Amino acid sequence: MHAESEIRIPLILGDKNYRQITDDIIAPIEGKAARGWYTLTTLCTLSFLWGIGCLAYTIGVGIGAWGSNNGVDWAWDITNFVWWIGIGHAGTLISAVLLLFRQKWRMAINRSAEAMTIFAVMCAAIFVMLHTGRPWLDYMLFPLPNQFGSLWPNFNSPLLWDVFAVSTYFTVSLVFWYIGLIPDFGMIRDRVIKPWQKKMYGLLSFGWGGSARHWSRFEEVSLVLAGLSTPLVFSVHSIVSMDFATSIVPGWHTTIFPPYFVSGAVFSGFAMVLTLLLVIRKIYKLEAYVTIKHIEYMNIVIIVTGSIVGVAYLTELFVAWYSGVEWEQYAFLNRATGPLAWSYWCMMGCNVLSPQVFWFKKVRTSIIATFIISIVVNIGMWFERFVIIVPTLCRTYLPSTWNTYTPSFIDIGIFVGTIGMFGMFFLLFSRYFPVIAQSELKTILKSSGESQKEASKNQTHH
Repeated sequence: MHAESEIRIPLILGDKNYRQITDDIIAPIEGKAARGWYTLTTLCTLSFLWGIGCLAYTIGVGIGAWGSNNGVDWAWDITNFVWWIGIGHAGTLISAVLLLFRQKWRMAINRSAEAMTIFAVMCAAIFVMLHTGRPWLDYMLFPLPNQFGSLWPNFNSPLLWDVFAVSTYFTVSLVFWYIGLIPDFGMIRDRVIKPWQKKMYGLLSFGWGGSARHWSRFEEVSLVLAGLSTPLVFSVHSIVSMDFATSIVPGWHTTIFPPYFVSGAVFSGFAMVLTLLLVIRKIYKLEAYVTIKHIEYMNIVIIVTGSIVGVAYLTELFVAWYSGVEWEQYAFLNRATGPLAWSYWCMMGCNVLSPQVFWFKKVRTSIIATFIISIVVNIGMWFERFVIIVPTLCRTYLPSTWNTYTPSFIDIGIFVGTIGMFGMFFLLFSRYFPVIAQSELKTILKSSGESQKEASKNQTHH
């Protein structure tokens, strides 16, 4: 008798065999794209082009085109940077950590999550490079030999740690994602008919033959990379949080930042994976593979990380009160009751209250509710970064330097442009690359396929 098949809901629905899995997953690549795909790609491309225009204007005119000012020198750009880096977190977590824990439900969602990571880090890089003010001098962030004069970077600066952490994260994620794609490229190479496609996928598949030796090496490399990228999940956002925590600005100078940034990043990342997967599931009709069960598991992660974030907010308030430091107390009072208090309450509502509805199974398994809340969570996480940065810098030690901040048209344009860029890259990826790892799905068909479970259940009853 099978111990697991009685209770677990199948992860692959319908009467699927190995051939059908291949057919379903290669359909978007072989066939014509759906109308929804064209509509979304056009929208994303237009907003990306608008963003490029705003970027070009910024480079021509200077950072003065943004709403940043002498007091609030970090504003939308760093808010967006931290937000995008956070979104990139779920990809590595779903792929690496869940692979190490041998979780079968990751199979249908890991490919989208990994691709999302890469595109999100690319969006984040735009803001950092521009924020330096003179992007053409960004090479000075790297440790240069002394021939450049006495321009040795400050190794004590978290901004330099950022360069190393984010670039390592991006590289490992890219390699991990690409290696996972190799068996699928081999499968597409053998299926497509057009010569240019055959050649392209042939090059991408690195001569994959599917032999036992190939598979054993593939498994080994995946495990090693998963082990390498797991610490990166924690290191990258901890270092991003130290950009704040190592300063002496009230409201930033707290030791809780690294763990709370990491849980917040996983929170926003999972929400973004859900947003993307629900769209892809609809466009490509992948309901048999991305099931309600997958969505429910991800919603459970959202409840847990959302609650951790809520506890972190309350801990910050408690520590500010308990410390007896009036500057620290004022920083938090100003966030909750000051001129930008609306953003603080938006953050609280979106991040702490909205995920709590997932305690109800009916909401947790509802596609519409999940889609709405996944977007609400990402809006809330954007406000979290905004609240940390802008209200804190609006009110510093000297009341004579107090000022406010309003984003300019260019600020908004660049941000909308990065969302367009992210969407465009993701949609192109989903059209030309298999959006679900079919080779991995096949490994769980026997244990988690619906018809296979039924068959084994009938055998046990007989």
